Amino acid sequence: MRPLEIGDKVYNVTQDGFDDFKRYSFSVVVKLTKTLAILKNDVRLVNDPKPSYIMEDVGYSVYRQRGIHWHLVSLDAIRQAQIENKKIEAHDWFQHKKFTLKEKQYIYELFTKN
Repeated sequence: MRPLEIGDKVYNVTQDGFDDFKRYSFSVVVKLTKTLAILKNDVRLVNDPKPSYIMEDVGYSVYRQRGIHWHLVSLDAIRQAQIENKKIEAHDWFQHKKFTLKEKQYIYELFTKN
């Protein structure tokens, strides 16, 4: 466990309830103070690593919001974000798409064949 340094890439995951998608936010440390690490998106983190167990073993809590943690970016986090973003993309497409009767019939036939 080490303090954050300028240039470190970090991420956070939010989720509104258990049936919501996980939404990943990524940022970079751009400035350090005596006790804080300031991210490119203006989030201020307490630059004191703590055991987290939320997404990664180590987390950095948001200043004045100790329950929200950011973590150092890992390959697994990037992959999980890509998977979640694909789910969100498909969900949003179906939410905004107005199907014609012909499209509905085609989809129905595809699902009933399997």
